[in-house]
Amino acid sequence: MKKLFELINKNLFSNIFQKKVSWLDPQDLPIITISREKGSGGRPIAHLIAKKLGRPWKVYHEAIVDEISKETHLRKDLIKELDERNIPLIDEMIAEFFGTRYLNMGNYYKHLIKTLTTIGHRGYAVIVGRGAQHLFPHALKVRVICEWDQRIAWMMEFEKVSRSEAVKRIEKSDIERYEFEQSIFKHDIKKAQHYNFIIRTGKTVSIEDAANTIVFLAKRRFRI
Repeated sequence: MKKLFELINKNLFSNIFQKKVSWLDPQDLPIITISREKGSGGRPIAHLIAKKLGRPWKVYHEAIVDEISKETHLRKDLIKELDERNIPLIDEMIAEFFGTRYLNMGNYYKHLIKTLTTIGHRGYAVIVGRGAQHLFPHALKVRVICEWDQRIAWMMEFEKVSRSEAVKRIEKSDIERYEFEQSIFKHDIKKAQHYNFIIRTGKTVSIEDAANTIVFLAKRRFRI
């Protein structure tokens, strides 16, 4: 966790990034959100997308988002990277989306939502998980699913666990991700209408195939 914290603190906040995009209206800033099943390759797909699109694109997966949400100075650094004109828009967007329900949320969830919204107002972000697809109407919203046996095989290969442990982790993750989005956004993570594009990885669609397709769609969508 210390290594992750140092990596975020060192690399996440770039003045070059701010100078390049701060003049844009927040609704024009490109964002890709990736909802995924555990073991489907969603996170490596996200990193491959950012690599193919190049600077100033960045990946924000759930561990990074959670770390920023927990650490006060990281949240402040993130907000400082914004054009000052966009800061009031963050609170306005949250208020419009959640209404009075936001006031009744716990502090962690409030920080989480504010972190996601702030990242969205910086743009050029590939946001993995945490229900980000619900917050940004203009984002390219992708859902990555996978054949059941392939999910198990990839989990066993990359997390070095037994088949039974892989199945256990996948089943636990599916339940937790469903419950998370239900509790905050009141939506079913599996419903297709929440996404612009759903892709199923597996033997016939590789991680790179998925990334290439999403990059193509992003370039068309955002004219980049």
